Amino acid sequence: MFLVGLSGGIATGKSTVVAILRELGCAVIDADVIAREVVQPHFKAYQQIVRYFGTEILLENGEINREALGNIIFSHPEKRQLLNSITHPEIQKEMLKQIVKYFVLGYRYVILDIPLLFETNRLTKFMKYTVLVYCDPPTQRARLMKRNGLSQAEAEARIASQLPLDEKRKLATHVIDNSGDRENTRRQVLRLHARLEDSLDFLWARLVAGTVVAGLGGLVYLLLRHFIS
Repeated sequence: MFLVGLSGGIATGKSTVVAILRELGCAVIDADVIAREVVQPHFKAYQQIVRYFGTEILLENGEINREALGNIIFSHPEKRQLLNSITHPEIQKEMLKQIVKYFVLGYRYVILDIPLLFETNRLTKFMKYTVLVYCDPPTQRARLMKRNGLSQAEAEARIASQLPLDEKRKLATHVIDNSGDRENTRRQVLRLHARLEDSLDFLWARLVAGTVVAGLGGLVYLLLRHFIS
């Protein structure tokens, strides 16, 4: 099994591509969903966040008020770093659990949907391939204005706050151009899925895992023979 990193830009249509991949039966791990889960009251990160940021960030039902917490870290970079140091290890542990689950289930590859994959650049080294969901700048701006009810200046400011799509495009091994309609995008996803399914890269992971298991089994067998005899 191998890992495929998926990312995009604001309003480029990454959610459309993810939906198509799920329709095809692909294993998709959503980093955003995990990030929301690990700050729920029954998780370790929740306790740490409340300890450092105080109970004033809590809603009446005890859950973390994401907007209030966001306002705190927006103007305090050191507190953003603190929050990241709390949540990122928990997010990565949960992602690893899901990767192992899909490995055991026999999937050839797993899609990791990570919004800031290219910006942080910490996880790309674990990806066999990286996929960028791209669309041309005028289409991106128009979609964002319509979706969020923004003016052109506001939309352009939000787009400018991210790493430019053309820069991400240079870093990706595969690009899905979502500038057109859904059917056009679907055809591109189908081609990508076929290429990934036909890849033999997953065999290396299976071979390594099989070798480790066989080695451990042999060691246990030799120890048992030693102690029995």
